[in-house]
Amino acid sequence: MTRRQQWLVVGGIILAASGAAAVAANRLAVPDPVSVGFRAPDFQAKRLDDTTRVARLADYDGSVVLLNVWATWCQPCREEMPSIERLFQELGPRGLRVVAVSVDDGGAEADIREFVREFGLTFDVVHDPTGRILQTYQMIGVPETFLIDRSGVIRKKAFAADWYSDENRNVVAGLIGSGEERAF
Repeated sequence: MTRRQQWLVVGGIILAASGAAAVAANRLAVPDPVSVGFRAPDFQAKRLDDTTRVARLADYDGSVVLLNVWATWCQPCREEMPSIERLFQELGPRGLRVVAVSVDDGGAEADIREFVREFGLTFDVVHDPTGRILQTYQMIGVPETFLIDRSGVIRKKAFAADWYSDENRNVVAGLIGSGEERAF
């Protein structure tokens, strides 16, 4: 083998190794964590009032947001929802925004509207029939709720919580009243 051929073989090996390393690095890339202290990722969901309009977390920039991900068939969601409504009734007038994202399958809008009526929900309820928010927020199930401060940072994350408990009301009220930026 000539010297030139040897260099071509070495170059090919280096090129192949570089390509394999790039592919491996891309497969191992981990998305930013979705946890307390990190910025909440944006999402898109269908509004129930007008299917041509899309709801996004960015619509609530500058507000304290309680983002709840749920489904009509989920019993813990049914148990949790009244406490979220009570919290919203108390703290909504002070600036709390609540967004409940249903991850029911497509075509479930009537079931979602019935759920809203049954529980007397007065906050924003939207629908993500693709369930994409589950991946975006790295969730393993529903219900899961994220308390997001005015800067868009997640301050609390909970599963099937009593949001009207003294502890949770105080945390939310603290974020609304003082704009505190610490994790709870």
